[in-house]
Amino acid sequence: MLELTMATVTAVEEGATAGMLMADAPSEPGAVLRVGRDKSVCRLTTPDDWLFVSRVHLEFLCGPDGTWQLTWLRGSQPDPSSEVRLTVGQYAQPLAYGGTVPLPRGGSGEIIIQDRTAPRSVNVGFFHEV
Repeated sequence: MLELTMATVTAVEEGATAGMLMADAPSEPGAVLRVGRDKSVCRLTTPDDWLFVSRVHLEFLCGPDGTWQLTWLRGSQPDPSSEVRLTVGQYAQPLAYGGTVPLPRGGSGEIIIQDRTAPRSVNVGFFHEV
């Protein structure tokens, strides 16, 4: 099972956990969890006016062997108005626009979508339960 928690954070609210959203999905081939502004497709949604987040921004997909991968889906613009980075323990890496990375099996971490124009972010924690 992959468990996600999401918090939207502005500079004023940094460190606050109010309004945290949660979603999970079994580690079965083809299972999908999405993060973005489109409530009809995404299990975790951001405020509609947070345009630095695409309609469907992140996709977590379970592969045939029960491992999960994260993809930063390309939006309608050629250049994104956000940056995405993945942190697992002490290791942090930026995720390329349109890029995919595997998530550690049985691991946990955080994905941060950072607005390039304002001090606000979307923080998505993950935990892969095996």
